[in-house]
Amino acid sequence: MDLSNLKPAVGSTHNTKRIGRGQGSGKGGTSTRGHKGAKSRSGYKNKIGFEGGQMPLQRRVPKFGFKNINRVEYKAINVGMLQALAERDNLTVIDREYLIKANLMSKNELLKVLGDGVLTAKLEVKADKFSEKAKAAIEAAGGTVVEL
Repeated sequence: MDLSNLKPAVGSTHNTKRIGRGQGSGKGGTSTRGHKGAKSRSGYKNKIGFEGGQMPLQRRVPKFGFKNINRVEYKAINVGMLQALAERDNLTVIDREYLIKANLMSKNELLKVLGDGVLTAKLEVKADKFSEKAKAAIEAAGGTVVEL
């Protein structure tokens, strides 16, 4: 096999309709465009969303809500999850790099630690943001909080 004998799979291609080549072809005359009207003429172009004069969908549906362009989204991880990770992998430091390797967040996300769950392990936790409850829980267990 080489490039000279490649061809498409059988039945995957079709011959194009040759329109406007005389009455004998069966596709002459109006060239499959019907009789008269804008659609039969050259240069016809339909506006996107035009529904023949009927009120278009994008104008019938009401506008609502807004997107705050300054919103900062965080990947949330609870202290209970940190405890489970520390027990599983015998950890003393938990940071973004470890969580990315563990497939718990992507490299583009920011990390916020929340205070749900119980933490008994003495950990050094590095994150972009901490809730007050999470800070208290980590420090109560003898760990340290490092805000990046």
